[in-house]
Amino acid sequence: MKQLLSCIFISAAFILLGSNFGQAEALDLGSKIPLAAIRMKNVDGKELSIDNIAGPKGTLIIFSCNHCPYVKAWQSRMVALANSYQKRGVGVLFINSDDPDANPEDSFTIMQERAKVNGYQFPYTVDAGSAVARAFGATHTPEVFLFDNGGRLVYHGAVDDDRDQKMVTKQYLRNALEALVEGKPIPVAETKAIGCGLNLYPKF
Repeated sequence: MKQLLSCIFISAAFILLGSNFGQAEALDLGSKIPLAAIRMKNVDGKELSIDNIAGPKGTLIIFSCNHCPYVKAWQSRMVALANSYQKRGVGVLFINSDDPDANPEDSFTIMQERAKVNGYQFPYTVDAGSAVARAFGATHTPEVFLFDNGGRLVYHGAVDDDRDQKMVTKQYLRNALEALVEGKPIPVAETKAIGCGLNLYPKF
């Protein structure tokens, strides 16, 4: 009986911890972009790396997906910022590290549909095996990592302070992007990413 209860407890613990169990700590501020040369499949069918999209002003990486209600709530804000600041010299990449076996809505086909419908003017890639998410220590969608033009992390966390756009009072990512392109200090360099837990591919 004790053995059965122990098994139940361990199983429940794994469910609560989710697929991020054993995940590396998130990057420290000032860290270099990890796995920048690894190639990932974009929604246009071509392969590219973070190195390929890096901008003269910096690089914005957002871990995203298709199914998460938090991503859907922030989608228009994220896309507007990404499209706008890409034109101002910031390289942009959205990455889907979720295993589609865990949620079929995170399939490549639906990634292509979402990118088209939402007007992505930047790449949206598959992190097959979730190696990039693990290297970044990403745990949520959406989760933002902003790097300067030297590839050093200058902002990590949330897009802003409220899922409901009407309730937003602090525009963390917008302020960080504006400071970055203007060559000014980032006003708030780290916040807590709020969203769905990543459903990473099994680690073998």
